[in-house]
Formats: sequence, structure tokens, C-alpha cells
Amino acid sequence: MKIFDSELRVLEVLWEEQEIRASQVCKILEEKIGWNRNTTYTVIKKCIEKGYIERTEPHFVCKILISKKEVQKQSALDLVDKLFGSSKTEFVKTFLEEQTFTQQEKEEIKKIVNEWN
Repeated sequence: MKIFDSELRVLEVLWEEQEIRASQVCKILEEKIGWNRNTTYTVIKKCIEKGYIERTEPHFVCKILISKKEVQKQSALDLVDKLFGSSKTEFVKTFLEEQTFTQQEKEEIKKIVNEWN
């Protein structure tokens, strides 16, 4: 699943709204990032073709079909495949080495790892 940044912009609106008219998505994205109506409708149609969004009538209502968590998981796996030769270990090692964490974040990560077993 390859989700482009433009598709992600549309999905972010829908994750917040759940169900919304395409015309309203256009208004939101015009205000937020300056997209015109044609750009937004083109991206919405691509999201429909990929099965991320469902279109219902009347009034071209868009309904989100994919969760944010699903997109996050798949995008993370795609990144690991692309940059780390599918090695999750190398990804985690690199991520942990290059980040500065607060003590609270460190404790949360430790808790996640301990519960993961």
C-alpha cells in the first residue's frame, strides 16, 4: 500500500470528520494548504479507487474506510523495507540511537517492550 502525501492530506481530513461532503473537504484543504477544487477532487477520486474512501450519494459524501493506525503500520513497514532491507532490528537500533528521549518517553518505551513479550 503506497499512500502519497497528497492522499494523506485528504485522509487526515476524513479521520477527523469521518463522513463529509467532498465540497467541504475542498474548503478545508483550500484553507489549510491552498489546494484548488480540481486538485482535491482528483486526490479524492484516487483514494476512492484505492479503497481508502467510499463515495455515497446524494451530494458526493466521502466516508473513510481505512484507519489511521492501519496507514501508520503499513507506512512504517514500507519504510523499514525501503531503508533497512526489511530489518526491523536495524530500524529500531537506528531510531533509538538518533533520538533524544525524555525520561517519561524512555519509561513508556521500556513498558511497551516489556509488555511485548
